[in-house]
Amino acid sequence: MRILHTSDWHLGRSFHREGMLTHQATYVDHLLEVVAAEQVDLVVVSGDVYDRALPPVDAVRLADDALVRLAHSRATVVVSSGNHDSAHRLGFSARLIDAAGVHLRTDPAGVGTPVVVHDEHGPVAVHAIPYLDPHAVAGPWSLPVRSHQVALDEAMTRVRADLAGRQGTRSVVLAHAFVAGAQPSDSERDISVGGVARVPTSVFDGIHYTALGHLHRPHAIDDRLRYSGSPLAYSFSEAGQRKGSWLVDLAADGSVRAELVEAPRPRALARLRGTLDDLLADPALAVHETAWVEATLTDTHRPAHAMDRLRRRFPHALLLGFEATRTPWGGLPASSSTGRRDHDVAHEFMTDLRGVAPTAAEVALLDRAIDCCADPGDRP
Repeated sequence: MRILHTSDWHLGRSFHREGMLTHQATYVDHLLEVVAAEQVDLVVVSGDVYDRALPPVDAVRLADDALVRLAHSRATVVVSSGNHDSAHRLGFSARLIDAAGVHLRTDPAGVGTPVVVHDEHGPVAVHAIPYLDPHAVAGPWSLPVRSHQVALDEAMTRVRADLAGRQGTRSVVLAHAFVAGAQPSDSERDISVGGVARVPTSVFDGIHYTALGHLHRPHAIDDRLRYSGSPLAYSFSEAGQRKGSWLVDLAADGSVRAELVEAPRPRALARLRGTLDDLLADPALAVHETAWVEATLTDTHRPAHAMDRLRRRFPHALLLGFEATRTPWGGLPASSSTGRRDHDVAHEFMTDLRGVAPTAAEVALLDRAIDCCADPGDRP
């Protein structure tokens, strides 16, 4: 059976205020092309279809388009919910949609009931485990402790109980979790409960293939346990990552072979560091002029209009940070402020903080701000 493993679409998410919906739609087009070209039998989406519980209308429209097109494809589709999704909203009308070959699994009560698909070698039981909030399932499942491991242990107990009655059936599990040994990025939302988010790999022992979601870097913990990652980068910590989906061949004996099918990249990411003058002049940086750029300036003093100047060369610069090389200001001004004008104290503070006196324009702005805040009787 040929499986396409994807997750963490985060429809509706922006990238540092840069709209991503058009790029997300391009990924959906790519996904359908892969299903057709690679003769995919099963598509699994391991959570975080949306970026937030109440997604914008355009994101809902894109998700609807993606699922309708997948329903008309050659593949059976199984989708689980992630920690960003509203399980109730994503799972709305799931029982009706099942008939179209798209199976939405968002309700913990359904854990242990698989979607069964067949190929020439027999059945494959697909168990989709939605994101399990330990606080939400602790009561209904009578869990002794509220933790991700205990919740997933209970879920997998139910999965194994089902598989025990299906001798000779190959198994696929979808889970949205942080598994020990995995490699996070900066763009995932923390799911820790009581300071603990990770679950051990042993939770999924005995499963032929576990399709993981939540972490945004595509990687394998082992051959049978993989994160597909997000199809697009959502933080600069993901610069250099290969984004895409796992194309997995599940053999008759349950062995797996997987390769990453790279997704279209809307724009490269670059993380630059140096003085502003160096970034603007270095010919070696020309390759990044069309990239989304995060720049960290190391100038001794903060240059005026730094982002405007940076964007003249790097028009898609999105983030600007400063890494001062001088010793940071660490105390009160050396001279006493008693009997001195507030204006003079503020000017001295800026000089001590930045290592350079304020400009005439900055002095005028500071003076106006101080005058507006001063008691009328104290104004000169």
